[in-house]
Amino acid sequence: MKDDDVIEGREIPAEEQEKIKDKIIDDIDSTKLKFYENLRQKVRGWTKEQLGSLGGKLGEYVFLLPDFFILVCRLALDKRVPVKQKMIMGGVIAYVMMPVDLIPDFIPVIGLVDDLVLVVMALNMILNEIDPKILSDNWSGEGEVLEHLKKITAVAEQFLDKHLLQKIKNVLKRL
Repeated sequence: MKDDDVIEGREIPAEEQEKIKDKIIDDIDSTKLKFYENLRQKVRGWTKEQLGSLGGKLGEYVFLLPDFFILVCRLALDKRVPVKQKMIMGGVIAYVMMPVDLIPDFIPVIGLVDDLVLVVMALNMILNEIDPKILSDNWSGEGEVLEHLKKITAVAEQFLDKHLLQKIKNVLKRL
């Protein structure tokens, strides 16, 4: 028996555990997948309209935000991820979904940069605590997740204002 299998001092029967698991996954799928698809469509539409076929690096990296968002949601549910890291992922999910950010989301593409950088920094942070295979197992985006993390981190540190980066790091510390 594991701690996860106990509610209020009683063991949860296997049948009930499956029902709970299915409900949690259904709730996350319906709510978060809708957010995921809306986010992807907004970014693609604006980038195509404003930046043309080139799109630039910014658009390329912001297109990864929905994939990183789903990765964070999956990590929050993965039994191999320790509770402390799951709590961090929960905070990241809340930050990304909140309408109030360091850079307002209503600013097309640019408004999603703080979300992306926060997600990437949080993933880098928990990567020291979990097996990188767990990240790869939960990644459904294109390319290698670890390569994306490295590239986005390097670009963020090179091009973003140091004060903004510090504010993002402060948000992470609070999580």
